[in-house]
Amino acid sequence: MKLIVGLGNPGAKYAGNRHNIGFMALDRIAEDAGLGPWKSRFQGQLIEGRLGSERTALLKPQTFMNLSGQSVGEAMRYLKLSPEDVIVLHDELDLAPGKCRFKMGGGHAGHNGLRSIHQHIGADYGRIRLGIGHPGHKDRVAAYVLADFAKSEQDWLDDLLRGISDGATHLAAGDTGRFQNAVAARVAPPRSGQGRDNRRLPAEPKPTKDAAAKSPARNAPPSEPASFADRLRALTDRFK
Repeated sequence: MKLIVGLGNPGAKYAGNRHNIGFMALDRIAEDAGLGPWKSRFQGQLIEGRLGSERTALLKPQTFMNLSGQSVGEAMRYLKLSPEDVIVLHDELDLAPGKCRFKMGGGHAGHNGLRSIHQHIGADYGRIRLGIGHPGHKDRVAAYVLADFAKSEQDWLDDLLRGISDGATHLAAGDTGRFQNAVAARVAPPRSGQGRDNRRLPAEPKPTKDAAAKSPARNAPPSEPASFADRLRALTDRFK
């Protein structure tokens, strides 16, 4: 069993924030898989069900970002899981918008939600890092992550969330490679004409010199102009 956690802040005020992309991802997974409703448990919102053939728990901590570890730790212990069974989806400033990377273990890189989870279950859990880009200066980070996604970002955001949902069964099964392939198929699909179902038709071959030489239309000798006698004979024949 996997415990898949999406990070964010509770309440309508924060629903569209970049910091809440983890919540958005879990909502899309639950909706597309027909799971629900969400229930209040472990200081969070929880759904237990199946993704594919795997029993899975989806958790959105409601403690606010800085205390996410309280909810995650409580759920993990109740479900008798180890940190290796926990996968956390969170916003990542150091990835370009729309990028998705899996990482097992490691530091929290200053992310307050991950910092709290480290404190409660240690560092040996999986993370799905969801790129939101960087505002360019550290002093602008807080305002940037707590601002809503811009309208110009909605297309790549929707592709990313759809890809996460497409790959959710692989994630629940522990196959992170196939999960990332599913995401990539949404956010970076094959170019037009190069996909399996969009093969380019071969171009018409250009005529060779030999073929051109055999073409009667191109290579027929020009006819000799008719003489005056011939033209007169033809005119006489018309009136016989």
